[in-house]
Amino acid sequence: MSYKELELWKLARDLSIVVHRMTLSKPPQFEMYELGGKIRRASKSARAAIMEGHGRRRYKNDFAPYLTCALASNRETTDHLETLYQTKSLTGEHLFNDLSGRLASRGYKLNRFIQMVDNGHNSPK
Repeated sequence: MSYKELELWKLARDLSIVVHRMTLSKPPQFEMYELGGKIRRASKSARAAIMEGHGRRRYKNDFAPYLTCALASNRETTDHLETLYQTKSLTGEHLFNDLSGRLASRGYKLNRFIQMVDNGHNSPK
């Protein structure tokens, strides 16, 4: 199975694209480079960590840390999004709510996936 078939990776990919586009069109010019760059990197980092972890999935001790990094990047993305919204650099409430919901859903799914890996990865049948 390719990492591109993982629902988590697909969610991360789609979210990183939306975040990238949002930071290029919505925030004021000065935010595009400062916080805009940070939120783009954080959203893309989650996507990359899921992909890289999948490449190491054979061993739990290699796989789980990448999923944990993806979860941390998801939380960082959430924090940057909230900061953009609270400082009024992002004014679209609908976009904020949509992205917040997607981030919460991805965080939940990452937590569940980490639990699954921790509890049953390569365990004897």
